Amino acid sequence: MILSLHIENLAVIKNIDVDFSRGFTAFTGETGAGKSIIIDGINMLLGSKAERELIRYGTDSAMVSGLFSCNAAHISAFKELGISPDDEGNILVQRNITSDGKSTVKLNGRSVSLALLKQVTPYLITIHGQSDTRSLTESKKQLEIVDIYANNAELLKDYEEKFDEYDKFCREINAVIKKESERERVLEILKYQIDDIDALALRDGEEEELIDKKIKIKNSEKITKNAGFVFKALKGSEKGSVAFLLDRSASALEQLSDVIPAFSEYAETLRDFSYRANDIAEEVYGVISDVDEDSDTALNKIESRLDKISKLKRKYGLTIKDILEFRDRARSEYETLADAENILKQLEAKRDAAYKSALSLANVLHEKRSAAAREIEKSVKETLEFLDMPKVVFLASIKESFDNGKKVLSKHGSDEIEFLISANRGADAMPLSKVASGGELARIMLALKSVIADKDGIETVIYDEIDAGVSGKTARKIGIKMLSLAKSAQLIAVTHSAQIASLADTHILIKKSDVNGKTETSLEVLNGVGRVDELSRILGGIDVTRAQRMAAVDMLNEKNDYLRG
Repeated sequence: MILSLHIENLAVIKNIDVDFSRGFTAFTGETGAGKSIIIDGINMLLGSKAERELIRYGTDSAMVSGLFSCNAAHISAFKELGISPDDEGNILVQRNITSDGKSTVKLNGRSVSLALLKQVTPYLITIHGQSDTRSLTESKKQLEIVDIYANNAELLKDYEEKFDEYDKFCREINAVIKKESERERVLEILKYQIDDIDALALRDGEEEELIDKKIKIKNSEKITKNAGFVFKALKGSEKGSVAFLLDRSASALEQLSDVIPAFSEYAETLRDFSYRANDIAEEVYGVISDVDEDSDTALNKIESRLDKISKLKRKYGLTIKDILEFRDRARSEYETLADAENILKQLEAKRDAAYKSALSLANVLHEKRSAAAREIEKSVKETLEFLDMPKVVFLASIKESFDNGKKVLSKHGSDEIEFLISANRGADAMPLSKVASGGELARIMLALKSVIADKDGIETVIYDEIDAGVSGKTARKIGIKMLSLAKSAQLIAVTHSAQIASLADTHILIKKSDVNGKTETSLEVLNGVGRVDELSRILGGIDVTRAQRMAAVDMLNEKNDYLRG
């Protein structure tokens, strides 16, 4: 339920605050006073686009905030979204827009995304306007109404999981079939690519090794000369090499260790030097061996190998690792295509099993929807008859889709739903979009809302001038229905009808005035004479007559009779 609304610098509104209570609240006012701006502000709290053109002239930002109370169902849903009400169970929603087009959203003082706002506020409030009544002609909206009435939320969730699994296998099968049509061509290409790579028998890191060896061969003379000298100095000379001299020196010190104990440690160190000198000599000799072969022949082999690797890199990847990964993917795709028939059979078996699981839930959905549709037909017809459509026929037609005798499943089940109506006796019932006028659609929407009022979990409903196209007795009956709905939900109506406004528990006048050369909107809660004055204005012409004032008083008094009834 909305507890309060605050708007700053939005169009003709400079600064307004309004507190809301339970029951039925009506907003009235002259055209251009700012009623639509208040609805624009509330829509911003619901996540609608924040147009910078709405910012009041002469200011650089606008702000709308609303305080909402939450019930247990809301709190549970919000918890999954990571949102927690305050200690009193309330949520403060704030939306700011600036002249440079930036928009910010806060929930209980914490900045959140617009996407999250759009997930939160629909639980709290809904707005029905003249444009919204047209959504009643859409099958999607009609199905939503039936599902709400049938309490299908959990069943739909389970069904959608099964359908998603079924749909996944259908898409995989289509992908295999699509590839099947060009299978031979793709197999030929893949085989060529695999053979092309395999023919070179690549190793990861091989290119670096070849480049290193190429450098050594190109510097073979330098390597042979210097490395040869090092080898000979360290080990190659039988008696004059470093290793020989270190070894003899170590032995000599060992002979003296019993006389000078410290020499034992020196001897061990020299022995280590001797071993290391030998190791270095062997490593250096290995380098000499690598370049000791026919340099031209070896270099040609390396250049040829690197050239082949380079050609593969241009085709399949920047590195040998990339080429080998490409080859593995090609092999996997080749095996899949080569075994497409078996894979297709496996996928079809999985698809059929998933279809059966989804179909089972779709059948339950159909039964529940069919039962709900019959009850909705009856309740809507009764309400429309009360709202001065005495000859109305209202049908909620539910048909299942079939293809060659098999039920066709969609994201929402197997059902196609269409609301049909005939407002005149003897006329065939036709789709709402073809036969319903604006005034009729408004009454149908109100009738449908009354049917699901205690099932959709939304505690605040705003009706924005849905009385357009109706007047007199019919408007009064719309007001009576709103008064009835307000017993189980907070109902707010923006209206031009005195017949409706006079039934509200709270009547708020939206008015505009000139302040320092600028138009400003303000609000006034009406009571007593003030309320009679406003109802008389709505009823009257240029001048308010005594008869109109008496009619306004009678309307207000009649409300008590309806409440007692």
